[in-house]
Amino acid sequence: MGLTADIILLIVFAFFCGLGAQRLGQPLILGYILAGVLLGPHTGGLTITDTHEIELLAEIGIALLLFALGLEFSLKDLKPVKLIALIGTPLQMLLTMFLGVAVGQYMGLDFKSALWLGALASFSSTMVILKTLMNQGWLGTLSSKVMIGMLIVQDLAVVPMMIILPELNDPVVGLPKLGLAALKAAGFLGATILLGTRLLPWILSFIARLGSRELFLLAIAAIGLGVGYLTYLAGLSFALGAFVAGMVLSESDYGHQALSDIIPLRDIFGLLFFSSVGMLFDPYFMVVHYKQVFWLLLVLCVGKGAIFVVLAKLFRYRNVVPLAVGLGLFQVGEFSFVLARLGLSSGSIDHELYSLILTVTIISMVLTPIISGQTARLYGLRKKWFRQEQLESTNIPDKGLDGHVVILGAGRVGLQISQILSRLDRPHVLVELDHRRFEQAKKTGIPAVYGDASHEVVLDAAGIGTAVLLVVTVPDMVTTRAIIQNARHRNPELQIIARSSSPDNMQVMKDMGVSETVLPELEASLEMSRQSLLRLKMSPMEVQRHTDKVRQELYSVLSDTNDGYRELVQLRGAEHQFDLQWVKLAAASGLAGKSIGESNVRKTTGASIVGVVRNGDLKTNPDASFVLEAGDLIAVIGGDADRLRFCSLSKHGNEEAVQCG
Repeated sequence: MGLTADIILLIVFAFFCGLGAQRLGQPLILGYILAGVLLGPHTGGLTITDTHEIELLAEIGIALLLFALGLEFSLKDLKPVKLIALIGTPLQMLLTMFLGVAVGQYMGLDFKSALWLGALASFSSTMVILKTLMNQGWLGTLSSKVMIGMLIVQDLAVVPMMIILPELNDPVVGLPKLGLAALKAAGFLGATILLGTRLLPWILSFIARLGSRELFLLAIAAIGLGVGYLTYLAGLSFALGAFVAGMVLSESDYGHQALSDIIPLRDIFGLLFFSSVGMLFDPYFMVVHYKQVFWLLLVLCVGKGAIFVVLAKLFRYRNVVPLAVGLGLFQVGEFSFVLARLGLSSGSIDHELYSLILTVTIISMVLTPIISGQTARLYGLRKKWFRQEQLESTNIPDKGLDGHVVILGAGRVGLQISQILSRLDRPHVLVELDHRRFEQAKKTGIPAVYGDASHEVVLDAAGIGTAVLLVVTVPDMVTTRAIIQNARHRNPELQIIARSSSPDNMQVMKDMGVSETVLPELEASLEMSRQSLLRLKMSPMEVQRHTDKVRQELYSVLSDTNDGYRELVQLRGAEHQFDLQWVKLAAASGLAGKSIGESNVRKTTGASIVGVVRNGDLKTNPDASFVLEAGDLIAVIGGDADRLRFCSLSKHGNEEAVQCG
């Protein structure tokens, strides 16, 4: 089967290796690299027959990685840490390059190779750091925001590096070519932004109106790869075009949807890229050159970490931030693979240097969660606990929170709940991991905490210990389980309402102590059923009975432990004999213009009036002196026959039974 068999083998091995990496708390990309190592030409056993073809497919992976990076890029993400991100990161990369040049020349490398070594070492790993921060629960701290801001700028620097470094092979010829390449890049960037901001959103809008998800995905891939190919034809980097296309689309109305759709495709081709990197990894090389490998690993990682610490202090970050940044960003990153592959293919570096930097990069990635995890312990030499670093929060009362509701998730569901609680003046706080949603809550004045709610430090910041109710709106069952367990540990008496994506999870949530479980899909289907049955001229009373019966059957799993729910079930069962119905009072009715007492409604019909809506205002439990008027919307309760008599009286002024809906 040739290439097809190679891809199948690679995906199967990558799945099992990725699963192993996930279980060990490592990023998936390390599993993908391991799959490439196992199937590569240096390890024996099962071997990919045509590594060159896999490498060609991996080029698409590089382009899609940068395309997705462009879609994700937003200057808003850099705003809170803009100075250290926009000024400190270039300084860090230059200082690391100087360190690499010094180390490379000490090792006997020529200046060009040493410069490539420094450039490759200047990048840190966005994927590894994000995974590590999530696992450790530090997303939302100031140190994590500094790291992410600097990583974004590093990732953006990949594009100019890919243009500049290959031209250094022959500086005399390369400098004019570099100037021409810069002019081409500037012209292309300007043309793409000018045309792209007008043309590409129109194309996506047209495709979206067709209503085909497949066509929309195909359009996204065609734009990213197509623009990249145009830059390649113009003599520029394929990846540069893909990045610029993503950056242009990120500002359109379809940017978020484009990113959401392209991520699975990016991940599949990214798998091929990282696996192809692993194929070039030679374990025998590491064994033979172990002294050189570990010496270079030690010098680069310690030196690079020290550079980050010094820069963080220069930009006036104190307490744990410099230490956390240094221990977090010391590693060599995944975009170094992109540059190293380019250097190898262009003849800028030899295979030995490539193998050396590849080995150092992989080891440094594996070490990152271990070393970064020591931050709290090391900082504890000065301060008892690292967890004293404050999470970012907004609109929290000075006196703190007590007897409040904690809402986890500031999406459409969470924000709607928050707005209702705000109208009722009920104290509450939102917890959100997406910074854009957090900023949205901040602008509307809603108390909010930024962070991952599955970690206790974030729940503590939201005052979970003094809360009376926890509302979990996230749909992911794994995350929900972690949240509930940590919340119960902090507040055993806490009432919990949780969202479930499947009826199968309701028993699990019940066992975890969830007070109420809500199925959004069920509620949507019941509402659509109600609307459909009403359009089929079924009585509103009958519609409500049938839909409530369905809800009762599905939610009955909670009934044996929840007294309130049992009472609700009993009340719903009584609706078969006793129900509330809304009736509009006609002008022809004898009730119009008379008080409830004068009409003697209760004695005449057997039904009782419990509410009246007039001009948009609701009057509950009106007394006998309340005068009814034509056009009033009247709420009555009673048996079926009682409500039917009142309905007839309200429409025609007599008690002759008629259908009333």
